[in-house]
Amino acid sequence: MIFIRYEKWRSYLRYYPVTCALILANVVMFIVLSLNGGSTNLYTLVKYGATVNVGPEKDELWRYAAAMFLHNGFAHLFFNSFSLLVFAPPLERLMGWWRYALLYLGGGFIANLLGVVSHGTVEIGIVSVGASGAIYAVYGAFLYIALFQRAMMDEGSRKTLYGLLVMGIIMSFATPYINYMAHIGGLIAGFFIYGLIIRVFKRNRR
Repeated sequence: MIFIRYEKWRSYLRYYPVTCALILANVVMFIVLSLNGGSTNLYTLVKYGATVNVGPEKDELWRYAAAMFLHNGFAHLFFNSFSLLVFAPPLERLMGWWRYALLYLGGGFIANLLGVVSHGTVEIGIVSVGASGAIYAVYGAFLYIALFQRAMMDEGSRKTLYGLLVMGIIMSFATPYINYMAHIGGLIAGFFIYGLIIRVFKRNRR
């Protein structure tokens, strides 16, 4: 089972530096938000990089990257960071740190972009933050592996992934104030980005 973490903290930090850096960035930005108006304050979120579907902020591309590291409340931060902590490490180990970082950031950017575009006809402003789109890009890469590189994932891990995706998609639609299009967009983006990366940037495996 690749989704069970056996590593001690020192080994975890050594094996998964990008995942650790991403979690740290989430925590640091949460502290910054908390000290400057609060992580649930919409004006603070917009100031520090939340995506917005209306106004001039819609065209500010930096927001589609910055929003990945902002979270609306501690529970939002906790669950996204926990998902990163548990589920992302096998992909970093498999792809190598910079390929993994490219997939995470690229998938998250596309997810946030699609999340804004899908609300483009809504007149009321929608503010969106969170690492969920990028995390779903990681899930999308695992889905590619489960479907087309089956020898690289055991049966138990495949079942866990499928269950996680089914529950995640259901909750994305059933839970209020969730940007479901960012989740779906991240999943699709991660699936195709992974397929592209393994063809363009081949890695020698032991």
